[in-house]
Amino acid sequence: MIAIVNYDTGNIRSVTNALARVGCTEWIYTDDKALLTQADKVILPGVGEASTAMAKLAERGLDTFIPTLTQPVLGICVGTQLMCQSSEEGDVECMGIFRTKVKKFQNMQLSADGTAEGLPIEKIPHMGWNQITNLRTPLFKDIDEGAYIYYVHSYYPVLCPDTIATSHYINDFSGALGRDNFFGTQFHPEKSGAIGAQIIKNFLEL
Repeated sequence: MIAIVNYDTGNIRSVTNALARVGCTEWIYTDDKALLTQADKVILPGVGEASTAMAKLAERGLDTFIPTLTQPVLGICVGTQLMCQSSEEGDVECMGIFRTKVKKFQNMQLSADGTAEGLPIEKIPHMGWNQITNLRTPLFKDIDEGAYIYYVHSYYPVLCPDTIATSHYINDFSGALGRDNFFGTQFHPEKSGAIGAQIIKNFLEL
């Protein structure tokens, strides 16, 4: 059984549709700690603002509970950011599972002497298809270096020892993170076509 964490944030339909596409039809949407403990896998989706999302986790006591889970756990987008140490979005402390911080993209190019800002170099949010490289862990089994996946975000996890995939937009950042039984994708595998489906399938087979 797959448990999707209910904390009133996240596009649940897109996640459940993605599960169905890889043949998984047994899932529950819950904030019950006993059910989350019993689940074979846990998914923490996320859409919205990090500090609000953390507050919703804390209301349910899930902010301290989720890090104690021992089965494979997958965060998606904001769900991944909440598994980091902190986020600049709302200046909030997060769960601290991954040893990195979440920062906002800065789209102004400094002048050569660093004294003045120039023109915007990229649009924010980072939205659309981008590549993932430096792939590690079984989450990326049968995924080619440079595969394209789908992003929608203005904040990013900084590169760190837990980085298991890298992307570049304005600067290099963690496209995915992994530590012990915890995994997170800053991109949306549920919106990333056949590549995303393979990543979800790989997670379900961990």
